[in-house]
Amino acid sequence: MKSVSHWIDGALAEGDTSRKGEIFNPATGEVAGHVAMASTADVDTAVAAAAAAFPAWRDASLVKRTQVLFRFRELMYAHRDELAALISAEHGKVHGDALGEVARGLEVVEFACGIPHLLKGGFSEGVSTRVDSYSIRQPLGVVAGITPFNFPAMVPMWMYPLAIACGNAFVLKPSEKDPSASLLMARLWQEAGLPDGVFNVVQGDKVAVDRLLEHPDVRAVSFVGSTPIARYVYETGTAHGKRVQALGGAKNHMLVLPDADLDLVADSAVSAGFGSAGERCMAISVVLAVEPVGDDLVKKIADRVDKLVVGPGDDPRSEMGPLVTREHRDKVASYLDLGLEEGAKLVVDGRETAVLGGGTAAEAPGFWLGPTVLDHVPAGSRVHTEEIFGPVLSIVRVGSYEEGVQIVNGGEYGNGTAIFTNDGGAARRFQNEVEVGMIGVNVPIPVPMAFYSFGGWKASLFGDTHVHGTEGVHFYTRGKVVTSRWLDPSHGGVNLGFPTNK
Repeated sequence: MKSVSHWIDGALAEGDTSRKGEIFNPATGEVAGHVAMASTADVDTAVAAAAAAFPAWRDASLVKRTQVLFRFRELMYAHRDELAALISAEHGKVHGDALGEVARGLEVVEFACGIPHLLKGGFSEGVSTRVDSYSIRQPLGVVAGITPFNFPAMVPMWMYPLAIACGNAFVLKPSEKDPSASLLMARLWQEAGLPDGVFNVVQGDKVAVDRLLEHPDVRAVSFVGSTPIARYVYETGTAHGKRVQALGGAKNHMLVLPDADLDLVADSAVSAGFGSAGERCMAISVVLAVEPVGDDLVKKIADRVDKLVVGPGDDPRSEMGPLVTREHRDKVASYLDLGLEEGAKLVVDGRETAVLGGGTAAEAPGFWLGPTVLDHVPAGSRVHTEEIFGPVLSIVRVGSYEEGVQIVNGGEYGNGTAIFTNDGGAARRFQNEVEVGMIGVNVPIPVPMAFYSFGGWKASLFGDTHVHGTEGVHFYTRGKVVTSRWLDPSHGGVNLGFPTNK
């Protein structure tokens, strides 16, 4: 049975051993290991290591930082199958989905490799007599990332590559539900040549989170998770003088107009609704079907769901795995009965889904719930409006484009949305009118590429800055403007050697 500890100052650290959490295999429900739960002192040790490492890393040349980033990228690519296997074992997602997570995270690493260009400032010569002005961006110091269980590799990679590329030292607090990926990434950073202390990992729960939010040496905090916790992180962190970006929950809608290609829509709805067992903030959980397409679309969706293969993440036949914990599985399953109480029709019951290895989702060991489809979900009902974060797809029938947009804009969240149509005018109008941060046009999961920034509106984001892209660079740096006057020229002597970067 494995034991997962912290990574502090370039080495594994047991820390306070008085508290440990259980790591489960979601496919069997069995305890697969234990994870250390950091004390306040453990967090202080990690922050102190980061603070000690920061000055030298801040002063390292952009060439040196970039070389480390390129080596890290190559090592991550070489170990992608190992990393995906850890994710599958602890989160439950199928291996191919885990590989996709790693690939999308690596896009941010690749973007961060361009840090010499991303940190360019402006220069104005002769703003006054012999006076020049120029702008520079400098790192903050020690920064922290608090990340969720659903993407134990990708979401941390939204944060630490840019933070480290900008010259900061980083402390990661991953989810205690699937912590092993964080230690593999830490070892690869060390192998890539990152100085000890620049990247640290503290495992744990609210004790670790609260200390990071309160610690006077932590300058900024990035967070991804549920909206209530995102609000707490933002309010607590900013109250302690920190820069905070806190991404919260979502309830993403897909608006389907009558002229849409319904086969494309059905494929997209099933892929976006049930990939990663619906445990992702960009999942499509509500289809707004503009009549008269509802009946045909629901049939096409149900036909595709019936063919999905549900099983353990390490079985190559599996297309969807289990949920992450029994408590979460039970909470998600409770929405099926709630939907019926609210007047919806249960078209596909995920509790009856066959699971590879024998039995239905309700009978099999592990944390199983198959793809579920609820039709005629009343707009404004709890099943429609609450973030379920599982494989439950709700179909809401609407009478018009205008009604669909009104429903999207009337919701609490504003993370992602999509419109499916062959009408360019309708699509253009939608992207202008909808109050959501990320929009797909005939694209069901509009997660931006790494050179753009990720983040929503309303209760899906607390703070002014989205993650990665140029906004990520700005979050992890602060600007200075220098005004200089040099009255006499200086002379450095003769050197006939070829100039090199150092």
